Order: sequence, then C-alpha cells, then structure tokens
Amino acid sequence: MRASRSISARALGPEGAREIARSLPEEVAVAVTCNGSTQAVMMCSPTDLEDFARGFAFTEGYASPDQIAQIELVELPQGIEARLWIAQEAADALGARRRMMMGPVGCGLCGIDSLEQAMRDLPRLDCALRLDWAEAAEAVEGLRAHQPLHDLTHAVHAAGFLVPGQGIICAREDVGRHNALDKLIGALLAADIDPASGAIVLTSRVSVELVQKAVIAGCGVLLAASAPTAQALRLAEDAGLSVAGFARGGRIEIFTHPERILGGNVDVA
Repeated sequence: MRASRSISARALGPEGAREIARSLPEEVAVAVTCNGSTQAVMMCSPTDLEDFARGFAFTEGYASPDQIAQIELVELPQGIEARLWIAQEAADALGARRRMMMGPVGCGLCGIDSLEQAMRDLPRLDCALRLDWAEAAEAVEGLRAHQPLHDLTHAVHAAGFLVPGQGIICAREDVGRHNALDKLIGALLAADIDPASGAIVLTSRVSVELVQKAVIAGCGVLLAASAPTAQALRLAEDAGLSVAGFARGGRIEIFTHPERILGGNVDVA
C-alpha cells in the first residue's frame, strides 16, 4: 500500500472557489499476531511495518528481539497482518493478556485490560549519554530533513534517533506518534544500534506511553517539539529518563534529569 494518496477537494476563500488536489496520508488496520494469535490491531501508516511489528512487540512486552524468529507481512482486503513467530515461552506469557484490542491513531495503550498494566513498573535507567544543549535544541529541526511523508501530507508524526556529533541517523514516520516510535525502535534493533547511545527525538508531545517505550528500549534522553504531560514526567523522573520539550528556535526546556544535557547559562531569577 502507498503511504499517501492524492485527493481532490474544493478550496473556498475570499477569492472564490477552486478545485485542488491534496496529498493525504493513508492509514491501515494492522493486526499484530504472535504464533497465529492476534494481540492488537492498530491504525498505522502502511510503511516500515516490519520495524513497527518488531518495535511494538518489544515495547509492549510481547517478545524481546532474540525471541522473534520471523516477521511476515500479509496484505488482506481489510488490512495487513504483521505475523510474528516467537519463542514458545514468550507466547505462553501472553496468555494472561486480553487479545483483539483495537487501537485508533491516537491510542498508545492497547492490548491491556487493567490499570496496573497501563501504569506498569519500569526499570531504572543507567545511561552515560551526555548531549550538548545546542545539539538537543536543534534536534527537532534536524528531524525535519527526514520527514518526506510529512512534507507531502503535513499530517504525520516522526521519531528520530540523534547520535551526539552525528545528528539524526535514523527516522520513521506514521500517522500515530506511538507507532512512529515503535517503528524507530524496531529499526534500531534491526540495525543493532544501542538505544542508549543516543537520544530519541519526537515531533509530538510526550505522554505516558512514549516514556514507557523509551525506557523499555533503554534510551536515556527524550527530546520533543511539544510539551510533556505531568504524569509522563513523574514516570520519567522515577525511571531516570531525561525529558526535554519545546525544542524549537534554538531553545529547549529540560524537565527531568538535566545532567545529561550539558551547557547553557542557568538563570535562577
């Protein structure tokens, strides 16, 4: 399936009416299955779906990368199945989770059926990464060069991986911000790139599920174009994750664990 489609529309304004063509992003239902059993159905952009399946399975606790033997993408009339074949012990552990959850574009907590699972315990990060504040402040702007689907449609999110001194080395796009992050994590796993070696950069706000996914991946710094939620910051503080937002115009605001983002003059007035 194509990532975007040209759609005809009528534009109305003070100058009158005119017919236009607008490129809009596609979204498709993607069923993530493990050993033949559907675990979740998410609405995704139909690109980099193998990365999405790998990253989603890892960040949602379905299977670690070494437990995934094979990923198969099957296009069906009603959507796409991302079929994962995982180790039997990982498949057995999924029995306690409710299946067949439907996740819309804005949803990031799917395949769960309790508050305890939604607010799961996170490991404590031990990350030695140090990042210059100016590089962090320019990270979102640097990510724009890796967003061809956004340039075409102006309707998708992106997640990128920033390595100090190298810039954005990998990026993924999707209509869902959490899907973009899962795709990015999956791509890093496939390339054998340690998420602790750089920072995750997001075009969106920072919410609970994005903090959870970053921590589970082992990344110590999360940079975003917009604001974090208060609950996301509580989780990040406890997990040892550095969260910075409002990265725009050469400025950035650091909310948790500022020791990883170095430099700048501190004004306490």
